[in-house]
Order: sequence, then structure tokens, then C-alpha cells
Amino acid sequence: MDNKRQKHTSKAVALTQIQRYCAFQDRCHQEVRAKLLSMGLRGPELEDIMASLITDRFLDEERFARSFARGKFNVKQWGRVRIVAELKFRNISAYCIEQALAEISPEAYAAQLAGLLQKKAAQTPDFQAHDFQARQKIAAFALRKGYESDLVWEAIEQLT
Repeated sequence: MDNKRQKHTSKAVALTQIQRYCAFQDRCHQEVRAKLLSMGLRGPELEDIMASLITDRFLDEERFARSFARGKFNVKQWGRVRIVAELKFRNISAYCIEQALAEISPEAYAAQLAGLLQKKAAQTPDFQAHDFQARQKIAAFALRKGYESDLVWEAIEQLT
């Protein structure tokens, strides 16, 4: 009987800890599941806690995807390609990814890409409008950030 009480207490403690973990910032299901596994929870206990977190709105994949996309776009200046790749890596559904991308307005996206390219061009000492290698270097930078190739080259043409 003591053993059952011990498990119940550890489940309650784990629930409290994981609720704090989720309240600190939005988390995806995969992150929370990994955290619970690292706490030693398995099987029905883990699934009960996951269900409780979803029911109490500590876990919400769509909310996570939206805030992730906004944050990575605004703070790290990532493009859609990289945001989508990171969300897929976290096993976020296609619907949630679509909702997340809706958080980024096309105007803000184009303006951010143009600003990013202008800043990089100013930092590239050998940049000249007609120099293909310099343009290639700037395009590679934007592609690594996750912007679409056609938009990058279109923005570089407007830059020159």
C-alpha cells in the first residue's frame, strides 16, 4: 500500500513540475513527453499526465506552433522554409503548421527579407550590384535563414 501511495505522490509531484515547465513557455508534445520520460514516468502514468496537461490547456500544439513561428520570424528572422522544417522536426501536424504560417503577413515577410539582404550587402565589403559571387554569397545567407529561393533572388534583383 505504501508503494501505491509513493507512486501517486511521484505522479502528483511530476504533474506539478511539468505544469510549471509548460507555464514558463509554450511547449510541444514531444518536448513534454521527453521531459516526463527523463523524470522516470512511463506507460499509463505518462499518458494520464499528458491528457491532464492537454485538458487543462497547459499543452496546445496550435498555440505552440503559432508562438514558435512568430518568435523565430521576429527574433531570429527565420524564413518560412526553416520554420516549417523545425515544426516538422517537432512532429507538429500539417494543420498547425498552416496556422502558424498564417501568423506571418506577406508584407512583413517581404520587408524583413529585403532588410536582411540590405544589411548583409552593407556588411559584405566586396559587394557590387553586378558581381555574381557577391550576390551568390548574400543569397546563400538568406537561404540558410530559410527564405524561399525565388523570393531571395527577386529581392536581390530589387536591391541592385
